[in-house]
Amino acid sequence: MQRYPRDFTGYGPTPPDAAWPGGARIAVQFVLNYEEGGENCLLHGDAASEAFLSEIVGAQPWPGQRHWNMESIYDYGARAGFWRLHRLFTGAGIPLTIYGVATALARSPLQVEAMQAAGWEIASHGLKWIDYKDHEPQAEAADIAEAVRLHTEVTGIPPRGWYTGRCSVNTVALAAATGHFDYISDTYDDDLPYWAQIGGRDQLIIPYTLDCNDMRFATPQGFNSGDQFFAYLRDTFDALYAEGGAGSTKMMSVGLHCRLIGRPGRVQALRRFVDYIQGFEGVWCPRRIDIADHWRATHPRRPRLRPSQMDRAEFVATFGGIFEHSAWIAERAFDLELGPAHDSAAGVHNALARMFRSAGPEERLGVLAAHPDLAGKLAAAKRLTADSTAEQASAGLDALTDAERDEFQQMNAAYVEKHGFPFIIAVKDHDKAGIQRAFRTRIANDTETEFTTACAQVERIARLRLETLL
Repeated sequence: MQRYPRDFTGYGPTPPDAAWPGGARIAVQFVLNYEEGGENCLLHGDAASEAFLSEIVGAQPWPGQRHWNMESIYDYGARAGFWRLHRLFTGAGIPLTIYGVATALARSPLQVEAMQAAGWEIASHGLKWIDYKDHEPQAEAADIAEAVRLHTEVTGIPPRGWYTGRCSVNTVALAAATGHFDYISDTYDDDLPYWAQIGGRDQLIIPYTLDCNDMRFATPQGFNSGDQFFAYLRDTFDALYAEGGAGSTKMMSVGLHCRLIGRPGRVQALRRFVDYIQGFEGVWCPRRIDIADHWRATHPRRPRLRPSQMDRAEFVATFGGIFEHSAWIAERAFDLELGPAHDSAAGVHNALARMFRSAGPEERLGVLAAHPDLAGKLAAAKRLTADSTAEQASAGLDALTDAERDEFQQMNAAYVEKHGFPFIIAVKDHDKAGIQRAFRTRIANDTETEFTTACAQVERIARLRLETLL
């Protein structure tokens, strides 16, 4: 048995209507990362200086030394950039979500007071602005716990949202395991919030962004000017706003940093974007916690079968009859590399059909032979499986006239005599007259053609059964 944890399916071709308040077509959410004073620095007990997201091109950590220029750039974010952005957003009447590094917040009481006075959400951005990719899970979990403790001590309120940013493969699971957070944002995998089952817990995920993010002013192939930043934000907004007009409302996240977008040469691009979206109807600019509260109320978690998380016995018991009397198909499918992408009718069908297709001719013939005749003796004796009974009834085959029943029995006998297996058709796709026409046509085919056709119909029947079940 293998299990593949990544989910490539998401909402699939039909994402839900977010039903944003006031009938908004799009939720545009601004995040301001407050990291100044939480970055790598010898003063903070770290082994080297910071080297990430600054004006210093090609910066490298300085082991055992303070990097005065790097510290000064971060200082600018707290001393000047924050206040420039504070004036912009309070003036525009748009509330922010702050991703606050706990140690940075502790070193910035005046800024924290201003955030709270403005009604901004202060979510947790971890204990320190450092990279967790090499941390042991126990050490990272300890930092999460300390981040919550210190955040609560500094702000007076526990954080309801979490975003580490420079995370490890364990981060989301560790944050979810605490049970503290109404949402977690350490993913970049969707345009809408979604529920995830993590460690047996239903956790709301509100994906974040690395593309609509001013960090690209400080990375290779990033934004070289404010005009590029504005154009990218505008084009993203325009695309999502247009999609939102078709009952598929979207969410747009914009990621900001005090020391980056807070520079005079960049902030005007942000100001232009704020002015731009305020010229449209149906634009909601919430905090992320407002999105979480709305999603929980409007799109609550709904229990559903998760085939990829079943044990063998449950999987076979649930899906062993999807291919008529052929539980071996489900037994083999269980051993495939299943994952969240298989927690749907399409996913389970793909796994089962793979095992059916890869079986030898004799095994597939056995599956065909396991199917009952249409309106045959088993049906008359009420000895069909529940699925077959319902399927034949859906096409009216349980209410035939004597003449119709006789015709079906004669065709059944002739078909089996010629081809060696019963006539199989997905009756839910047809009415009684259509089934009769197909029967008369296909009985004349050669056996090789009919074997291929019957196998395809078996797969179609399985898909219909799974759609009913899932």
